[in-house]
This record gives sequence, C-alpha cells and structure tokens, in this order.
Amino acid sequence: MTALTIRDVPESALAILKARAAQAGKSLQAYTLELLVGAATAPTLAEVAARAEAEASTTLTAADVRAAIDDARAAR
Repeated sequence: MTALTIRDVPESALAILKARAAQAGKSLQAYTLELLVGAATAPTLAEVAARAEAEASTTLTAADVRAAIDDARAAR
C-alpha cells in the first residue's frame, strides 16, 4: 500500500477530524483512510447520471407500450 502525505491541512479541519476519529474509536490515520476510500469508491454525480441515462434510454415506441397494455388487459 502506498503512503500519502497531506500538507497544509487547516488546524480547524484537523481538530474536527481528530474529534470525529476519537468518537468513532479510530486513529486519525484509520479514520481518514476510511474517508478517502469511501470518497474514491463512491460514484460521482456525473457517473450516476450517465448510468441512469444509459439504463433509461429505450427503443420502445408509444405503439409498443399501448400493445403491451392491450396484451396485459387481454390476458386478464
């Protein structure tokens, strides 16, 4: 695993991270690693939008939909 150094972290942000790490019962290193991994593995809004666009696109026509509804009604 690669080591990562982050410079110039504002003292106020560092204090918050330390407090949150303590509340979670974790070291600062473990807590910030968890945050970084979570941020890196969570899809971005653009990725989610692209996936939704790909899944939502269809080649069905209104006639196809009407035919499917008619078929379902006839099968009752």
